[in-house]
Amino acid sequence: MLIRRELPADVAVVSALTSAAFRSAPHSAPPVEPGGDPGEVALLARLRADPAWIPELSMVAVEDGDVVGHVLATRARVGAEPVLALGPVSVLPDRQRAGVGTALMHAVLGAADALGEPLVGLLGDPAFYGRFGFVPADTVGVGAPDPSWGAAFQVRTLTAYAGLTGTFAFAKPFTGA
Repeated sequence: MLIRRELPADVAVVSALTSAAFRSAPHSAPPVEPGGDPGEVALLARLRADPAWIPELSMVAVEDGDVVGHVLATRARVGAEPVLALGPVSVLPDRQRAGVGTALMHAVLGAADALGEPLVGLLGDPAFYGRFGFVPADTVGVGAPDPSWGAAFQVRTLTAYAGLTGTFAFAKPFTGA
């Protein structure tokens, strides 16, 4: 498996694999159009058109020449300070639980650290993301955009983290703004 930066030719494939990955996921965003793709597909399109997009942090997993997974980190903020938001993470259903998502997570976190980012935030399953060093955000003084998210809103501090605290803000496409 090769993890590499997403190329323009990958956009349609990434959209299709994101749709397949989230179509039956229990916590998927609702489709924008009735019967349409899961909301994560529309989110990707909105993020690609937003200033929060960081091309170096949109990565694909390739096996035997086929894109089988995708991960994305975009610009977010804690107070006025730039940080990253992670997600969505998508793996083709027939390749889930085979190490693709793990490889993507390690790659994007390593790239974020190499770029000097202080932390990465996300909304997700603590049992899954805890394996990658994510902790409930409030344990390091970072507030969730929505306090009802509780332990599902998590952060992973990176090497450049120096005690940054405040409320986390995702890029506008995440909020539908």
